Amino acid sequence: MGTKARAERKQLLLFTSVILGSLALGRGEVFTSEPHVRVAENKPAKLSCSYSGFSSPRVEWKFTKGGITRLVCYNNKITVPPSKPTVNVPSSATIGNRAVLTCSEKDGSPPSEYYWFKDGIMMPSEPKGNRAFSNSSYSLNHKTGELVFDPVSAYDTGEYTCQAQNGYGTPTRSEAVRMEAAELNVGGIVAAVLVTLILLGFLILGIWFAYRRGYFDRAKKGTSSKKVIYSQPAARSEGEFRQTSSFLV
Repeated sequence: MGTKARAERKQLLLFTSVILGSLALGRGEVFTSEPHVRVAENKPAKLSCSYSGFSSPRVEWKFTKGGITRLVCYNNKITVPPSKPTVNVPSSATIGNRAVLTCSEKDGSPPSEYYWFKDGIMMPSEPKGNRAFSNSSYSLNHKTGELVFDPVSAYDTGEYTCQAQNGYGTPTRSEAVRMEAAELNVGGIVAAVLVTLILLGFLILGIWFAYRRGYFDRAKKGTSSKKVIYSQPAARSEGEFRQTSSFLV
């Protein structure tokens, strides 16, 4: 029998749903009109179930194979394990200032929770209660993946990694990114101010030297316009020719 024929004969067994919730009246019941559904591979399958006796139930569909049970549908959405998270970690942060590190991934369903690691050690939610992180001051949001140092201290230098997990599949980690906590470079700021003042002094000296040499006066004389003198014609008798006007440039 060929491969295609074997594939067509292959069948999948899908299991009924599991409903979780609090009982409203007596004992809850979950039932289906088709406890076993067989479909050919690559063909659509429709599963249905009914329940009673539950108050505000949460409906989950699970798949069991080889003794392993996996959640395949949660909150009307197909579950997907988290993908490799993306992090945004500044390469350097000034001691005493605020620094924000972010972590996210878009494939996990239900949404992933995020955990941060520094130099391979998981960062606790409350740093003051842990000796390894007691000198740091930060807040960590497992839902949004945001890690905020406020303020940054010298102890915060290190390699940071973020882990995403949602309870389905294997947790995934980002690449490690190093952040350096550095003091404010006061010397560099002072040096930049001094260089700016020196350049400004040279500019003022140049303008003064040009003025003393008379460069500005020469330029002013070169642009002055020439004068034109006009004289009125003198009275003359009829038939007499005389110069009627003159111009002196």
